[in-house]
Amino acid sequence: MSSTSSSENATIRTDVLIVGAGPVGLFAAFEAGVIGLTCHLVDALEVPGGQCIELYPDKPIFDIPAIPVCTARELVERLTEQCRPFDPPQHLGHRVTTLESHGDDKRWRVSTDKGLVFDTAAVLLAAGNGAFVPQRMALESAAALEGRHLHYAVRETAAFAGQRVIVAGGGDSALDWALALRNIAKRVTLVHRRETFRAAHASVEEAKRAAADGELDIVIGTIAALNADGGVLKSVDIKQIGGETVVDADHVIALYGLVAELGPIAHWGIETLAGRVAVDTSNYESSRPGIFAVGDIAVYPNKQKLILSGFHEASLALRKAYTYAFPEKKRIHIHSSYDQKLSERILGADAKKDLAADE
Repeated sequence: MSSTSSSENATIRTDVLIVGAGPVGLFAAFEAGVIGLTCHLVDALEVPGGQCIELYPDKPIFDIPAIPVCTARELVERLTEQCRPFDPPQHLGHRVTTLESHGDDKRWRVSTDKGLVFDTAAVLLAAGNGAFVPQRMALESAAALEGRHLHYAVRETAAFAGQRVIVAGGGDSALDWALALRNIAKRVTLVHRRETFRAAHASVEEAKRAAADGELDIVIGTIAALNADGGVLKSVDIKQIGGETVVDADHVIALYGLVAELGPIAHWGIETLAGRVAVDTSNYESSRPGIFAVGDIAVYPNKQKLILSGFHEASLALRKAYTYAFPEKKRIHIHSSYDQKLSERILGADAKKDLAADE
């Protein structure tokens, strides 16, 4: 899939704008292509995958139909590969800010914080609980070290080879990375404010065994200061009940989770409930025609926050979105197995011959 993080001057016209490039947004991009809609994806994060990549990339997922088990990272990779025949552009690092209706054809004009402007027939909100941003350290010295010595996600484990690393946090992501880096980094110290963790029991037990065997350190306390010399991190002060501990460090990976908020979406005149977008379950349309919400950002009676539920919601929403993109057409449903054009698009030119041979 093509991606961009730069500003573009011209207005981008598309059938559907998908806000959010997590698993549900990626599947929606595929479904849009299947039914003949053009689409663009926009996400405030710098990489696709949403919560899956930011919070638990290597955790197993067991409830994706026909896939007995895969990691969150593998799921995102497979969804990206599934989208590839349609090559929907991804605009990463862009946060959608304004939405306004325009023209007699009832289309929408949507802008981002970095200057992108979209002219779209429908908007599909697949932004989880809103725009996700990492919860940052509230220390005066933190900002100057971000990206070089202070990190809010792990992109490449090789960057920490032979380094003294502090992993801060008590959830799944923190324990997973502390365990993953123990054999890569020179030394790993896991820092959490209390003795109980919010991670899977197996991960907690493994971390405790690793600490007992001297493979990593666990320190109970909070990071009070980042000590740098000439912009280079040297050590970290950790405040504990009995005093303060200084730990030598080259890098700090702060995994305090993501802060989710509706942000500008809350001011779009859409009916919301408890910080999420209320939808009609017949087509997952919001209170404003042409604006849809799927995945965790959508709320309705008996809502289940499951990835597979988001897939279903996106499929129905896009079929209603089709009527806004092509009001003069009546879409005829064709099962994918018998859709020659779709087969050729996904499998290549030989698909038509193979399909004809099977008939």
